[in-house]
Amino acid sequence: MVSRLAAVLIAAGTCASIRAQVGDALVDQTRIAPATRTLSLEERGDIMMARKMYREAIETFQSDSNKTAVVYNKIGIAYHQLQQLEPARRNYEQAVKLKHDYAEALNNIGTVYYAKKSYRRAIGYYKRALKISDSASIYSNLGTAYFGRKEYKMATDAYQEALSRDPDVFERKSNYGTLLQDRNVDERARFHYYLAKMYAKTGRNDLAMQYVRKCLEEGFKEKKKLAEDPEFQALRETDEFKELLAAEPRVL
Repeated sequence: MVSRLAAVLIAAGTCASIRAQVGDALVDQTRIAPATRTLSLEERGDIMMARKMYREAIETFQSDSNKTAVVYNKIGIAYHQLQQLEPARRNYEQAVKLKHDYAEALNNIGTVYYAKKSYRRAIGYYKRALKISDSASIYSNLGTAYFGRKEYKMATDAYQEALSRDPDVFERKSNYGTLLQDRNVDERARFHYYLAKMYAKTGRNDLAMQYVRKCLEEGFKEKKKLAEDPEFQALRETDEFKELLAAEPRVL
């Protein structure tokens, strides 16, 4: 299952007025007509990406005869959004050919293999990307790939690295400009259990409780872990945690 991907690209305008001052006298604000110019093909494609017009964006990007690595990466993301994984991969690979140290494109190739459940290959690309960029999002992807292989210790280590670089990496909405962050996992209940455990370990109890609730609602069967894991010691003293463990949550 391919997670939904999104790309947020903002076009900035120009200021419409200036204020000049001569000596101590304040001159009235003078109106200036906004400068006009022709948008580049890449800028036009970016606007279409922002509007989720992915096919139109692909056509616009591809009409550029001098495509850069960044443009090839954006074409890949547009195909990825359309769930066309092979053309996405080919464009990411072309981006890497043009720019060998392009961490974002290497990461994005990894997300293609992850979507195909080729977790070992995905891990390889994420590790290549991490040699170039110490990115929380790439560490998060690496953890998710290990999670797919049921290598939970390795997954937890990668997730903790992600959290150490960005404490909100799992809470942010994904704004996929040039780098994709895959948050789709098959074992949602177990995934949320591990997030709860990591947040509890760092004292972020509100988030820990949120994910404890989620994992139980998603059918997490190993309540004994919640009752015994040392990371949840502080939470076990709270009434809310006790009620969650005692209740039979409605499985969503």
